[in-house]
Amino acid sequence: MVPVNLAFTWEPAGKAPQPARGIGARRQVALTFYGDVRSEVATGDDSLLDTIDPIQREALDDAALMREVAVGSVEAFSILVERHSPALYRVAMRMLSDAAEAEDVTQDCFTRLWQNAPRWQPSGAGLVGWLHRVTMNLCFDRKRRFRVVTVDELPDPADDTPLADRRIEADQAAQAVGAALDDLPERYRAALVLCYYEGFSNALAAEVLDLNIKAMESLLFRARRQMRGLLEARDVSCADLEAQV
Repeated sequence: MVPVNLAFTWEPAGKAPQPARGIGARRQVALTFYGDVRSEVATGDDSLLDTIDPIQREALDDAALMREVAVGSVEAFSILVERHSPALYRVAMRMLSDAAEAEDVTQDCFTRLWQNAPRWQPSGAGLVGWLHRVTMNLCFDRKRRFRVVTVDELPDPADDTPLADRRIEADQAAQAVGAALDDLPERYRAALVLCYYEGFSNALAAEVLDLNIKAMESLLFRARRQMRGLLEARDVSCADLEAQV
């Protein structure tokens, strides 16, 4: 077994989630894990990637890149990590509400990708579905393994900078929505994170959560209903949930 090291910086794409939770910040990610370095890496043969320019490399679809990873291409693996890690980190962060745990989950997910690449075959939702399924399962495992002990949060220092009323209301709504999401059962939270925050179709979310479409629709209905109740208890309208997506 040989250590494989990757380090790079990425910035989550799309609309940034709540800055207070640290999701939207630019992240420095370093991946180090142990795995078999396959023969093509040892000989420096990146076959397909060696024959095309950098722009075309970035345009390769996931399945083509996975074929290169399967024979040991660290470059193809790096492209996949940079392509998919922002979304996986966002999902893990919303599921776990902990930046260090979310980074660990993202790293563990890509470790599994490298290790399973020789056996991976495109099916269903493809690599996106596979990566999100692994990420969700890792989040579920961590939630079950650790009991989170909450303490009263320290009050934020006073800020004399004048803020518009709308900005203050938006920040308060964002905090309320985040707190309500944290209070949901993990499967309900997963359904809302995938369908509302990440924009997955019900069919794709069902594949990620290993459900049939009817079960997914039922789960999403119950999740929305409970989320609505939690928001109403916090005097937040459901429109504020959509505003955070």
